[in-house]
Amino acid sequence: MTAASPLRTDTVLAGSGIEPPPTPVEVYEAGLRATVAGRSRGWLVRHADGRSAELPLSAWLGGLLPGDAGLLDRCSGPTLDLGCGPGRLTAALAQRGVPAIGVDVAGYAVALARGRGGTALKRDLFAPLPGEGRWRQVLLADGNVGIGGDPVALLRRCAQLLLPGGAVLCETDPPGTGLRTLRTRLEPPSGAPSSWFPWVQLDPRSVSGPATAAGLTIAGWWSDADRWFVVLSRPAG
Repeated sequence: MTAASPLRTDTVLAGSGIEPPPTPVEVYEAGLRATVAGRSRGWLVRHADGRSAELPLSAWLGGLLPGDAGLLDRCSGPTLDLGCGPGRLTAALAQRGVPAIGVDVAGYAVALARGRGGTALKRDLFAPLPGEGRWRQVLLADGNVGIGGDPVALLRRCAQLLLPGGAVLCETDPPGTGLRTLRTRLEPPSGAPSSWFPWVQLDPRSVSGPATAAGLTIAGWWSDADRWFVVLSRPAG
């Protein structure tokens, strides 16, 4: 789900006896473990504005989703999958013979990705990564353009990872939703929710500003199976 370390946003006074909430990574990993054990229902992502949705853990743990094929077809060389989660895309690229590494901060997700046959690292995406400046594609699928709540910083990091002429393949929200800066948490079906963490949602049009600020240009877009994707290119010169 995420490839950057979530910050604990709840302040807990030392000696107060109040237990801090679990981190988003802890709740996410618990959800993955429950889903592997057949208990996938009731795990939610909730925003501070009141909106909530089911966390699609079963989909992430399953096979390729509608719309994935077009994303994979555009991976023409070494690919870095940021926020790889359980690794469905990383493993699919390996099966196609495309060099790929998945990156995620959730150790259990990384173990699942490796179990599928993918190469994956437990790493913050802002930490040093293999092959910096030499990747042909960087994937930000499943809404991972929201990681960290700062799309300019995230896309600037992606630009650093790409070789000149390389591209970020970025999945967005549907057109018309704009850019929304959110406080978000993960909620299990029982037990304490995670601490709040920053997140961003963008549509294809609203990606343009952060991409330009990060030194990337919009090189194309496509839609498939009610999913929307934008190609952000690092200039070759």
